[in-house]
Amino acid sequence: MTTTNANNEQLELGFSGLPPKTISSRREGRIVRANWWFTKMREAVENAMDWQAASQPRPEQIWMPGANREVKI
Repeated sequence: MTTTNANNEQLELGFSGLPPKTISSRREGRIVRANWWFTKMREAVENAMDWQAASQPRPEQIWMPGANREVKI
């Protein structure tokens, strides 16, 4: 591991004797990955299929307060 000084007197580390990446190359890499991601998302939206609307749900049986019946034997 080697150490090098970058801009603004900040210490950065490099591996295998290679200098650390510059900020602009990191930014370019992020832009490329973001473009790839948004392209994939646009394709997913473009290829999405239409769904049929759900039918009406079955009637729901509810408990009405005060309407309890007890069978007494």
